[in-house]
Amino acid sequence: MDTNLVAQQIADKLLEIEAIKLSPDKPFQWSSGWLSPIYCDNRIALSYPDIRTFIKQSLAQKIASSFPGAEVIAGVATAGIAQGALVADLLGLPFGYVRPEAKKHGMGNQIEGPVPTGKKVVVIEDLISTGGSSLKAVKALTNAGAHVLGTVAIFSYDFDVARQNFDNAGIPLEVLSNYPVLIEAALRKNYINQNQVELLNQWRLSPETWGK
Repeated sequence: MDTNLVAQQIADKLLEIEAIKLSPDKPFQWSSGWLSPIYCDNRIALSYPDIRTFIKQSLAQKIASSFPGAEVIAGVATAGIAQGALVADLLGLPFGYVRPEAKKHGMGNQIEGPVPTGKKVVVIEDLISTGGSSLKAVKALTNAGAHVLGTVAIFSYDFDVARQNFDNAGIPLEVLSNYPVLIEAALRKNYINQNQVELLNQWRLSPETWGK
């Protein structure tokens, strides 16, 4: 698996279908209040069979090479559920998913599917920003007795804080593509111009203060 080539191909495909949009001059606002020149919704890729299949195969190859001992695939609710199920099916592995917190009704489950006590689990996420939602899922799985081998995601904003959070938790993180690769692809394909590149790079270095 040529990881550099895959990273470029993923970036190209996500830009092509507008799963990722760049708007440095008219930024988006996240629920956290951060202003952002990028908006990412990788769920859109599920509507494109060829791209959906490419992502599924790339995630599966990443798991096979980085976490060959995986026994269970767990998706992070909600966006990681579909991707995780597709990958688990391709690998022939059991699948479950993890909510941000336990349900307030019914069985009160946080983990759906057989609880993977004693099993080696790989967590699937569609997008990594700070890593908070992924690591919350990791904690729930660990508390349930699972051995989490690592997390695999389609795309990462490549924030320093995310790397620090995963390092502090002792959880390996693998991603198919990331923000620096995306900016190179966007410039190459004329989604942005050279004058906008510095602005876009500044955002990644200080997203909490950018644009304020």
